[in-house]
Amino acid sequence: MFPVPSTPILYSFRRCPYAMRARLALLQAARPFQPVEVSLRDKPAALLRLSPKGTVPVMQLPDGRVLEESWDIMRWAWADGDGEGWWSRAQSAENLALLHRNDGDFKHWLDRFKYPERFEGDGVARRDIARSRAVVALLVPLEGRLSAAPWLGGSAPCATDLAVFPFVRQFAAVDRAGFDMLPLPALHAWLGAWLGSDLFAACMVKPLPPVSG
Repeated sequence: MFPVPSTPILYSFRRCPYAMRARLALLQAARPFQPVEVSLRDKPAALLRLSPKGTVPVMQLPDGRVLEESWDIMRWAWADGDGEGWWSRAQSAENLALLHRNDGDFKHWLDRFKYPERFEGDGVARRDIARSRAVVALLVPLEGRLSAAPWLGGSAPCATDLAVFPFVRQFAAVDRAGFDMLPLPALHAWLGAWLGSDLFAACMVKPLPPVSG
């Protein structure tokens, strides 16, 4: 048996978009949690005991459960109350399909755009190809959605906004000048709003030194 915490423990990495979406949801839902910053090169034994795959985020709950997927952590964040509709608005077929695009094709091409050297054996690992396919996979559909309403939840944001935003942020940061030149004004406004939000600032507060070993 593992020691059970009185407050949920979130094993996280500050710049990981999956961990970021989990922190955003927990903060928005006002769920207390204890963040533990992980060194990805020297993962703590406590994390590996809970989740041998060793990826973040991983959350250990006071009832003994362990959540190993970011979307499951987001679901848990609103499980005891979703009065503002953050989770319910994310459950539309359109939003679930967008999440699938983000975590599937877009993440595939984002990795090849950001880290082309890791995929030199791929026939389509060239950075310009990866960039253009990432744009088509997610950014163009996002522009269409956000041209009709300011948020993926419509007139108010939802969990899908929080789930997708960290990945769009990561894409934009690879080549910010190139991103700013894309003819996607609604997407630019949406990203700028999240980057300037108090929620994002709280999510990115520099944590204590990473736990390792």
